[in-house]
Amino acid sequence: MREAVLRHLEALVAFDTRNPPRAIGTDGIFDYLRAQLPGFQIQVNDHGAGAVSMLAVRGRPARLFNVHLDTVPSSAAWSDDPLRLRVEGDRAIGLGACDIKGAAACLLAAAAVTTGDAAFLFSTDEEANDPRCIAAFLASDHGFSEALIAEPTNCEAVLAHRGLSSARIAFRGEAGHASSPNAMQLSAVHRAMRWGVRALDHAQSLAHERFGGLTGLRFNIGTMAGGIKGNVIAPSGELRFNFRPLPSMDIDAMHATLQGLAGEGELDAYEETFRGPPLPAGVLHEAERQRLAARDLADELGLPIGNAVDFWTEASLFSQAGLTAFVFGPGDIAQAHTADEWVALDQLDTYAAHAARIIGNTPA
Repeated sequence: MREAVLRHLEALVAFDTRNPPRAIGTDGIFDYLRAQLPGFQIQVNDHGAGAVSMLAVRGRPARLFNVHLDTVPSSAAWSDDPLRLRVEGDRAIGLGACDIKGAAACLLAAAAVTTGDAAFLFSTDEEANDPRCIAAFLASDHGFSEALIAEPTNCEAVLAHRGLSSARIAFRGEAGHASSPNAMQLSAVHRAMRWGVRALDHAQSLAHERFGGLTGLRFNIGTMAGGIKGNVIAPSGELRFNFRPLPSMDIDAMHATLQGLAGEGELDAYEETFRGPPLPAGVLHEAERQRLAARDLADELGLPIGNAVDFWTEASLFSQAGLTAFVFGPGDIAQAHTADEWVALDQLDTYAAHAARIIGNTPA
């Protein structure tokens, strides 16, 4: 199927689905997908802000393939037009070729050579940290019990990954001259820095925690802002941070602990700005039960099982909604979001073959 896969991938890469700017509508790439799926019932929904989903169903499947079509913006470091697919040696190079339009091209090719029941959910908001498409789908009466979410996993079934929670914490202080004897205590920036040290120490204290091959908590303070100038006690300060918990960790409890590390009366605000649950989405024994169910499904489908990963995917949203879900797609995450992003041709071959085998043919 390589010729068909590359033909589809060339067309898909040529559609500009960079996110931001979230300028994606219901035409363009969705018109192309619709034209490639004769015999499928098609439903396209515009959820606003560039979030468009398309559900394509043939027959009465219980299993869903999900692929996001949006990409990150391209950088000036690209050596050629990022929206033009190039095949060089054993690589297909183009924006989104690895993450994850290659999987979409494979599914189109697989659909054309099979007649079995199949369902594909395409979406365009995964790179926005605003999963409107998946949330709307899961809130509907969809009837699916299993989901295979395409992300670059080297064609291995990934059963577990970290969650993701981003937050903003703001501190108050009292403006004054920096020569004041209580400047050390009144500065909002100082308070933010002390909180940051406590938060880092807390994250380090969890280094021994383990789940499914993952170890410890990933924690990062991404930005720090505040103050007026060097000789003024800072009246305000703000940090933006995120952490990536193990599936066995309670995100709400983690936030309660982190908020409690601030001194009394020091906070102006503490808010979570994004949450993506881990995979599997349950906690403790429930998470392990879900992981084992996903392993059984991967075994049933004859797929190799890979290690747990540190990056977040929307598979966790399906898991949280009660579906048996895992991550499975062509390519290596090391090539995602890079200049001259590429996917190996043999990865496309492998994924397309697996997809065709899983979909199969309806008995005559």
